[in-house]
Amino acid sequence: MNSRPETGKTLLSAEEIADLPRAGLWRRIAALLYDMFLVAAIWMSLGFVLQLLFGPGTSELVEGEVQTDPVVSRVMLFMMVTSAAAFYIGFWRKTGQTLGMIAWRIRVLGTDNRPLDVKAGLSRFFLAWPAFWLLGLGYLWMYVDPQRDAAHERLSGSKTVLLPKHARPF
Repeated sequence: MNSRPETGKTLLSAEEIADLPRAGLWRRIAALLYDMFLVAAIWMSLGFVLQLLFGPGTSELVEGEVQTDPVVSRVMLFMMVTSAAAFYIGFWRKTGQTLGMIAWRIRVLGTDNRPLDVKAGLSRFFLAWPAFWLLGLGYLWMYVDPQRDAAHERLSGSKTVLLPKHARPF
């Protein structure tokens, strides 16, 4: 264990990382909720940029429903998906943790205990959506899986571990 004298926090050794337990469901959900606010702020900023580019006249109220230009809708959907993917995959590749994961002391790693590569990150990101939206069944798989991995983790070759209190985030 390597210690930093100025903080008292430690870096984890490879052996310690390999022995870390899987994170529980409620910690994962709490981290997702925390990160949801960050991603929503990114999406609001992107929406503002789209309003500057296309102008405010791209939506209108028709019989009580907001009708948006189909091109703008598709551009916004593309921007939302790619920005969310970049947010998660960027953090997973660099430190294994988003801000919400740091707050809840969890980290995403490959099954080889290394940071995720782009392929594994993309796979994890896009498989997590149906795991969540299909009544959370992909996450509930944790209670059946012998290693306590969610379905999207098992399929993407990743895992979410619980960090000890003494470990520093990066």
